Amino acid sequence: MNMVHEPEISPLQAWLLAIRPKTLPAAVSPVVVGTALAIDGGVFAALPAAAALIGAVLVQVSANLSNDYFDYVKGADTPERKGPKRVAQSGLIALPRLRLGIAVTFALTAVVGAYLISVGGWPILVIGVASLLSSVAYTGGPFPIGYHGLGDLFVFMFFGVAAVCGTFFLQALNINLMIVVASIPVGALTVAILVVNNLRDIETDRQTGKRTLAVMIGPDATRLEYVLLLAVAYAVPTLLWITAESSAWVLLPWLSLPLALHLVRAIYRDAEGPSMNKTLAATANLDLVFCILLATGFVL
Repeated sequence: MNMVHEPEISPLQAWLLAIRPKTLPAAVSPVVVGTALAIDGGVFAALPAAAALIGAVLVQVSANLSNDYFDYVKGADTPERKGPKRVAQSGLIALPRLRLGIAVTFALTAVVGAYLISVGGWPILVIGVASLLSSVAYTGGPFPIGYHGLGDLFVFMFFGVAAVCGTFFLQALNINLMIVVASIPVGALTVAILVVNNLRDIETDRQTGKRTLAVMIGPDATRLEYVLLLAVAYAVPTLLWITAESSAWVLLPWLSLPLALHLVRAIYRDAEGPSMNKTLAATANLDLVFCILLATGFVL
């Protein structure tokens, strides 16, 4: 009798699964755009920009580790889930070790955060603490954000608006409406990544009582949300150009439109887990490509 064995996963590979490197563009993109806006404004500061990047990645990692831990503890991660392997549910990392990993990530974030607060003062303290607490409260705590349909809003605010504006503020020590508007496409595309994830998991989330926005509004409306998020992302640079807030270089993100159109077709065509996983990874790539083009446009 032939037996099929899964390849053994090393401890390093297990931690990489928990960290989820493919999601890290969501942390990098807003810092890239915020720094480009600082360069455009003639206020670029290398050390705060680098520290902001490290801090953003650490917050994303803490969110991923916490999500893995709390989804398993609350029973949302089951063997029937369609997404990639989760380390807590599969037993690859014991819960005490995963808690230690979360604590270490928090400690590293606090070290970086202390420097950022020394540069930016109380606004950065508020943004940093709120972002870090939200990374845990997304699936943990007495009122997990992601279990009550609020995940999309919080991802937009913290991985879009707050991250871009915070990065700019660290270098300029001021903020204006144009910076806030420029952060909108970054937040929209980051939420689009989450939308694919929640669309893929809609059935298992419904069965386990995890009421994401996708569960609450259904698959058809979730697909429409995805399309609208992409439309908003491309509309904002156009608005900045039409209103003469930026030159025509700000339209560079439109070069990524073929990828966006491919993803729109995929979101309506694919329903199986493996296909949706590819769409999720491709949406993260779109986020990064779009934001690099947007940043380049601001610099030019």
